Amino acid sequence: MAKVLEGPGMGLMKKWGIRVPDNVVVSSVEELSKLGETNDWLKNSQLVVKAHEALGSRYKLGLVKVGLDLKGAQAAAQEMLGRQVGSITITQVIVSEMIPHQDEYYVAVKSTREGAEVLVASCGGIEVEANWARVKRLPVEVGDTPPGEALEALAKEAQFSGPMINKVAGFAGKLFACFDNEDAQYLEVNPVVVRESDGELVALDAVTLLDADAKFRHSDWTFPFAAEFGRAYTGDELDVMAVDSKIKGSVKFIEIPGGDTAMLPAGGGASVYYSDAVVARGGKLANYAEYSGDPADWAVEVLTDKVCSLPGIRSIIVGGAIANFTDVKKTFGGIIAGFRKAKEEGKLNGVKIWVRRGGPREKEGLDAMRALRDEGFDIHVYDRHTPLTDIVDKAIQAQ
Repeated sequence: MAKVLEGPGMGLMKKWGIRVPDNVVVSSVEELSKLGETNDWLKNSQLVVKAHEALGSRYKLGLVKVGLDLKGAQAAAQEMLGRQVGSITITQVIVSEMIPHQDEYYVAVKSTREGAEVLVASCGGIEVEANWARVKRLPVEVGDTPPGEALEALAKEAQFSGPMINKVAGFAGKLFACFDNEDAQYLEVNPVVVRESDGELVALDAVTLLDADAKFRHSDWTFPFAAEFGRAYTGDELDVMAVDSKIKGSVKFIEIPGGDTAMLPAGGGASVYYSDAVVARGGKLANYAEYSGDPADWAVEVLTDKVCSLPGIRSIIVGGAIANFTDVKKTFGGIIAGFRKAKEEGKLNGVKIWVRRGGPREKEGLDAMRALRDEGFDIHVYDRHTPLTDIVDKAIQAQ
């Protein structure tokens, strides 16, 4: 699951016929000034400026300013950009047209075990949290599309009446189309408002979670995903994500500053298992990583290079259970190539490497790893008969 920030999230909704305010995302006041010269709506509308980061409670933090002209928007952007909030530095703001309105509503679509669920409420904004019992739900089975009649019934159940029934049902139908076609896992608009000038429903905000593994199906997903742990993705993390989006199988990489034990495990289960074992034994993780699903050796080489580039590491754990179909020799070929490249660049001085693996062509793969000793690597290789966590014990004790 990958979070998408408000600007690109609104762009996806607009693509599927949902009305959104005119908006721009900028990273400097100068950029906003230049856009103001060519966009009449920036010069002629009242504006809203918000920090464009993965932050909650932006209004309470002073990171939402409303009712501004262009000069006021520039001043608000100047005030927000570069501000530190916890571990996040504000690097972008979104400047939107302010939509005069009275009432606020809530519409969302989320994944469920059985398929999806459409949620509608006749209250929105901060009120929806205090009135969650007013949120009405329509279940949708996998592969189905909610018919208009069902969405109209949902709107009626949510206490809409008159022309608003068709308007809310139509909005919910468009949101579901966006959800279904864009490989979303969760879409939320809070609030949905009635624009005073023409009575049309407009999405004033967007919470968007997509299936990141579906990126290869969407050539227009040119936006970056937002990190889920309170900071922007690093360049190395983004590089691995780009590789992951292009291959069969999977490679994952997240940096953890200050650690000395680097992880290069095979399989999502093994990655968690080994990470827990390192922490339980008093070690300090330098990263999260995993490769699985028989990825291409070049992709594993890229991942290995990033792991070897972590600062201050003293051990690298290349661990895994007994694979069912991942070719151990092939994927180890990518790791070995990455190790050789790192050694040439002086990245593995004083670093011990610990290997434990089993699976198809494990003998050839493990023998190739052992041969690295002759090239000056401090490497220790074990087969399927060694318990998985034994190499964690050895790595921690050797530091």
